[in-house]
Amino acid sequence: MNMQHLLLLHGAMGSKEQLKGLEEILASTYKVHRISFSGHGGSAFAPGPFSIISFAEEVMEFLRSNDIQQINIFGYSMGGYVAMYLAKYHPKKINKLITLATKFSWDKIIAEKEIKMLNAEKIEEKIPSFAAALKERHHPQNWKLVLEKTREMLAGMGDDNPLKPWDYLTIHQPVLLMLGDRDKMVTLEETLAVFKNLPNGQLSIIPDTPHPIEQSSASRLAFEISSFLG
Repeated sequence: MNMQHLLLLHGAMGSKEQLKGLEEILASTYKVHRISFSGHGGSAFAPGPFSIISFAEEVMEFLRSNDIQQINIFGYSMGGYVAMYLAKYHPKKINKLITLATKFSWDKIIAEKEIKMLNAEKIEEKIPSFAAALKERHHPQNWKLVLEKTREMLAGMGDDNPLKPWDYLTIHQPVLLMLGDRDKMVTLEETLAVFKNLPNGQLSIIPDTPHPIEQSSASRLAFEISSFLG
């Protein structure tokens, strides 16, 4: 029996290594793939700025390079946004998709708030352990450049959100939106707004789960993903 393809996508300033544990649980059931977006996890920077569109094209190039005709996607945070963008603009390539902790609502005020949290000097001063983790995660690339290019991407999303509320009405693939009950970055309200616009959407609230992927239960996520994909 041919196993379904499943691609795991990391979030902003993340890398594919953060999803290794999830892959290990799911690998016996699905043909699991992980990629790091350009500039992340030590991968080379692509020309031009970070953007949802450019990251989506990187996924498309991965599918072409590996001759994958259709795939399921699990996307954490920004990775979930990229997955949703692909479902909108490359619907034939996406079978089912699952998002976790994905922020869909963007405007200037929201972007400015998030950008303020991505100050390299303040992170080094106030959260040195996080700075050290980012340095190690993106080596040999400069983690501060990853941070700066992420800031620029969020500013762009604040000016013009790549996915508008009405776009979700046209996404007909089965979609599972997952949100941790302790997530302080993504609101239930914005998740519900997307859920209500999806023709084939489902919603799952994950207990005792904050925003960082490292603080979620890989076994619980794997159960939700497997139950949804079948």
